[in-house]
Amino acid sequence: MRIRPETEADSAAVRAVNEAAFETSAEANLVENLRRRARYCVSLVAEFEGDVVGHILFSRVSLVEHAHLNMLGLAPMAVLPDHQRKGIGSALVRQGLAGCKDLGCCAVVVVGHPGYYPRFGFTPAHRYGLRCEYDVPADVFMVAELEKGALNGASGLVRYDEAFVGV
Repeated sequence: MRIRPETEADSAAVRAVNEAAFETSAEANLVENLRRRARYCVSLVAEFEGDVVGHILFSRVSLVEHAHLNMLGLAPMAVLPDHQRKGIGSALVRQGLAGCKDLGCCAVVVVGHPGYYPRFGFTPAHRYGLRCEYDVPADVFMVAELEKGALNGASGLVRYDEAFVGV
């Protein structure tokens, strides 16, 4: 398996991965909308034997009360059902977070499974006084500091790109 940056040639395969991994096409449409509007920062694919079997995307979010902070949101992350539970998602998250850090990102937020994301350094965002603009349970809105102490004294509302409305 190999993790690499997404290319234009991967578009159809990325859509297929997202459609297979989720119950609706909402996440696949989100990826295309963010890509079309050039609103993402890191987009990686996992390749296995020449086929795209996984995808992860990070896009800008803003902390309303501290707009100077360079933060990203992880969404979506998908792996083809036949390739799940083989470490592909973990590899995508780890390499994606490293790419975010290389871009100077200080923190990444995610709305995700509280039993999965803590292994990558994510903790409940409410511990930093961060709130999600969407009505989600507190334990599924998490943050990972990529720069130690970057969120000290930073609290407030996290806003996603408008492409997320309705997802």
